[in-house]
Amino acid sequence: MHLGNQSLQSLAQCHALLPTAGTGSRLGGALPKQFQELAGKPMLAYALEAFIHSPEIASIWVGVNQRFIDNPILSELSKISTKVHFLPSGGPTRQETVRNTLAAMLDAGISDTDWVLVHDAARPGISPQLIHKLIDAVRQAGEGGLLAMPLADTLKMADANSAIAGNPSRAMKTISREHLWQAQTPQMFGLKQLHDAIEEGIRCEADITDEASAMELSGVKPLLIEGATRNFKVTHPADWDLMQSIIQSLEHKT
Repeated sequence: MHLGNQSLQSLAQCHALLPTAGTGSRLGGALPKQFQELAGKPMLAYALEAFIHSPEIASIWVGVNQRFIDNPILSELSKISTKVHFLPSGGPTRQETVRNTLAAMLDAGISDTDWVLVHDAARPGISPQLIHKLIDAVRQAGEGGLLAMPLADTLKMADANSAIAGNPSRAMKTISREHLWQAQTPQMFGLKQLHDAIEEGIRCEADITDEASAMELSGVKPLLIEGATRNFKVTHPADWDLMQSIIQSLEHKT
């Protein structure tokens, strides 16, 4: 019996993929930032819990560096839910980690027509509500998309030469923020479609900064679904302090 696109989409499951092989060198610390304790537990735990508590998510796949696969922190996190699978699929770059983990998911029998939501472990502010919002919008449209925020700040282009020899950068011109969005994660696309787009981008040595950029190179125009300010990426010590304050504030309200 032939199934149309709508029927196939209704049968497709959703899976989460968290590339977690980075070193987090800008934050510092003995461990990569995703394993460091934030407001009482490893930062990675917050994203895992958000996906675990999202009923639409069938499984969660975490690509880690081979040397951390036996880390006691991962052993404890793996006990949170049977949905979670840690894989030694980390690569030297984020896109290679995502590509490797997608390939492992396909090898494990995940349908190539299923959806995959790729999320940064360094975005612990994600929530089941935001995940549902993305899944609902993508499923209704039948095409991939990502959480993102319309830019609110005025943008300045700096003089590339002004910072030489320690001199301060200088603004050359103001860039209109109209139609500009700041990408967040999760970013949700068809599993095989995303794998092939990233594989081609790596082969061509393209500048792939996220999953959406790989899809754009293949001719896709991803949906932009408004995310939330709290879903920012923890990169610098100031980000860590701010996220810790947000988490503690949320815990006090519950």
